[in-house]
Amino acid sequence: VLCLQNGDDVKTVQSNLGHATAAFTLDVYGHVSEKNEAGQRMDKFLAKYLNKAPKSFFYKMMRKKNITCNGKKVTGKESLKKGDIIRVFFSEETLTKFMRDAKALQQEYEMLQELPMKGLKVIYEDEDILIADKPYNMLSQKARENDVSANEYLLGYLIRTHSLQLEDFEAFRPSVCNRLDRNTTGLLLMGKSLKGLQTLSEGLRERTIHKYYRAIVAGEVHKSEHLIGYLTKNEKDNMVTVTDKQTEDSSRIETAYEPVKVNAGKTLLEIHLITGKTHQIRAHLASIGHPIIGDMKYGDKKVNQENYEEHKVTHQLLHAYRMEFPDGRIFCAPVPDIFVKLGF
Repeated sequence: VLCLQNGDDVKTVQSNLGHATAAFTLDVYGHVSEKNEAGQRMDKFLAKYLNKAPKSFFYKMMRKKNITCNGKKVTGKESLKKGDIIRVFFSEETLTKFMRDAKALQQEYEMLQELPMKGLKVIYEDEDILIADKPYNMLSQKARENDVSANEYLLGYLIRTHSLQLEDFEAFRPSVCNRLDRNTTGLLLMGKSLKGLQTLSEGLRERTIHKYYRAIVAGEVHKSEHLIGYLTKNEKDNMVTVTDKQTEDSSRIETAYEPVKVNAGKTLLEIHLITGKTHQIRAHLASIGHPIIGDMKYGDKKVNQENYEEHKVTHQLLHAYRMEFPDGRIFCAPVPDIFVKLGF
């Protein structure tokens, strides 16, 4: 049994292999970043070290007991504990095919370190979480392999501020937990540690983290509403429709709002996003006749053109403004300058 330590590459491991079949051990206990490995699911843990292997391969190997934890058969759903010993029995050829490339990892780490913030602002940070204010025209997370998103810019920030060492990067990758559309601005949540990532993900999933947005919409709105509807997504054109009746492919949605200020035929709304489906706020408001100013997918073309000519509005004026945590903490990101320019 060979022990694969952080920093070993496949050549180091292979140089010790003298037979067609060999084994190496991944040991949760003793890793530099053990705090980010204990508590992780078995399949996700394996995917870090054998990142070129499909998940289906892991499950097949676990069924055959080619992958074990503490000498016992596993399913991949197990939550790892400090001190657990994972053993993987593969041929040398399989090991070479699926093992992560340490040199490529080093190069990625160095590339991320050089990334600028591109207008991202960190508004809160502790040992486990980071909260940032995202500008428009920036992805929250990658849509394609070659994309550079807020997630990568924030990883670069963590590296430069010495919050993310290479050894930690090998074992656990901090990640943005909530998605904002490319041209929606405001609060992004990132889990810096496994504990932080799990806490944020649970809060978003269970809706114990309350999310509030601000948007400038067409028309005057004078009373608060709690909307319930049904959203259907068209995957081909990445558009959604909202109706008041449920269909086979629709999801139930809830959006509450209240007017903050009315000015020149427009209204600044504060919106409580109760459910969180794709384009929910944008499509829900458009469905009741109050589309968001600057929204090129769901907005009013004439209104958008007028606001472009008068105020140079080039994107939807939707901003993730406030988040309220279950422990009582509240985080806010000030509205962008364009809101002020329009009198809000």
